[in-house]
Amino acid sequence: MSTSKEAPTGLNFHRMNYVLMLLGIAMLIGGFIALSGGGTDNPNEFSEDLFSSQRLTVAPLLILAGFTVFGFGIMKRFKN
Repeated sequence: MSTSKEAPTGLNFHRMNYVLMLLGIAMLIGGFIALSGGGTDNPNEFSEDLFSSQRLTVAPLLILAGFTVFGFGIMKRFKN
């Protein structure tokens, strides 16, 4: 008596997994874009834009949220 289980066929991810992963990637790209910039063309001039709340708070939180959504998109199981 052998009880062999056949491997399930089809994709491992549901459509919603791909949507969540794409949303996470979009959030990551948006966070890195928000983090960039703030410099000046003249090296002898200091720019206060480096210390804006966008670069110190919003962009890192957006990046962390992007990684969280992407990880959730990988781990979540949806019913067929």
